[in-house]
Amino acid sequence: MSTELTEQLAAQLLDLTGDQRQGLPTPVFRLVSQLTPMINVDLLVRDDAGRTLLTWRADEFYGPGWHIPGGIIRFKENIATRIAKVAEAELGCTVDFSPQPLTMHEIMAPHRDVRGHFISLLYLCTLRTPPAASLQAGEAPSNGEWRWHDDCPADLIRVHEMYRPYIAPTLPGTLP
Repeated sequence: MSTELTEQLAAQLLDLTGDQRQGLPTPVFRLVSQLTPMINVDLLVRDDAGRTLLTWRADEFYGPGWHIPGGIIRFKENIATRIAKVAEAELGCTVDFSPQPLTMHEIMAPHRDVRGHFISLLYLCTLRTPPAASLQAGEAPSNGEWRWHDDCPADLIRVHEMYRPYIAPTLPGTLP
């Protein structure tokens, strides 16, 4: 493919994406996720009793299971803004958070190119407002619902196994 054609196609693609700060159309996002690592924030929401707030996820990439709420940082979006947007979108609440991440992990899905490479930053958060009662999980959780956990659940999504020590610390209120 010639440089000129590549530049034309790139310009057309940019024209079709709109304001990248608002997120990308799904086909463009999938393309970008095949070309570069995604940077995301994950919110470790803990309470005074040492419980962790997790949300249920069931999607084509990770299957069903509990996970730490998180989201991909948008173009020219700062980390604090993404943390606030994740708390609102996934939990229906606001949070305070430590300015430095607890840990950073590089995640690569060896058999998948779409959404196959992430740099994940884990932030310790506390609730400023309670999570939305309408999103609280019942006996059988549905996609997007939350629940407090005293221990790390057996059905944690596989990609979040790296966070198991943070979800179930040995003593309430402590972290690894």
